[in-house]
Amino acid sequence: MTDLHRHSPGRRNALRALCACTGAAAAAPLFGGALALRGLAAGALGMGSIAAASDARGAVDAKHSGLTPQQALARLKGGNDAFLTDRLPPQPTNRQRRLAIARTQTPFAVLVSCSDSRVPPEALFGQGLGQLFIVRVAGNSVSQEGLGSIEYAIAELGVPLVVVMGHERCGAVAAALSVVQDGINFPGAIGDMVQPILTAALATRGMPGDWLDNAVRRNVVNVVEKLKISGKLIEEPLELGKLMIVGARYDLDDGRVDFFHR
Repeated sequence: MTDLHRHSPGRRNALRALCACTGAAAAAPLFGGALALRGLAAGALGMGSIAAASDARGAVDAKHSGLTPQQALARLKGGNDAFLTDRLPPQPTNRQRRLAIARTQTPFAVLVSCSDSRVPPEALFGQGLGQLFIVRVAGNSVSQEGLGSIEYAIAELGVPLVVVMGHERCGAVAAALSVVQDGINFPGAIGDMVQPILTAALATRGMPGDWLDNAVRRNVVNVVEKLKISGKLIEEPLELGKLMIVGARYDLDDGRVDFFHR
């Protein structure tokens, strides 16, 4: 008997509905394991049946991008180069493209980035609809919900590249510095948002150079290294060379993305 069948009929229907309309972060804790990914894939692809999905670690009747990690990274670098020189080719964002990806998605990279309105990943890398799987939060930290989203992109969508991208003059990192230096207490949930960044703030205090920029880079490195040991859904493809996790920093002034850590 599956985990789903052990639930009461009412609970079972509720979980099915949740699976059909939400992301991995919301549904995975309720189901657990392969069943969760199968159900999420079925809902995301409009397949209508958990039984129609394949093994949790394989493709679910959908094509993957077909790119290697190195090819995916080169594509992002090329897109940023075009962004810098105002040579971005037009990206398909019309009705035809929308309908083409309505029932499936084949992103070639996960972008973990800050919520800052000046740092829109698709624009910085010259990509269009359905090409990047975005996980954004102030300070580009990764919560359990964010981790579930990343794992889903890797395990079910076959994404070969994860980029963790901080940026120049990040307000969330600056807030962490103010906690360390001045003992500032932020109201509401802002303090919780800043908490994961404090390690980077403390580690870079007193280092030569600009404290804020040093902390931005250290925060990126911390997130990358934590992802690398976060569990088998990420560790296994890393060991097999099917996945790469890279740290980057975006410069607000000149528009360049520096891929500085692997």
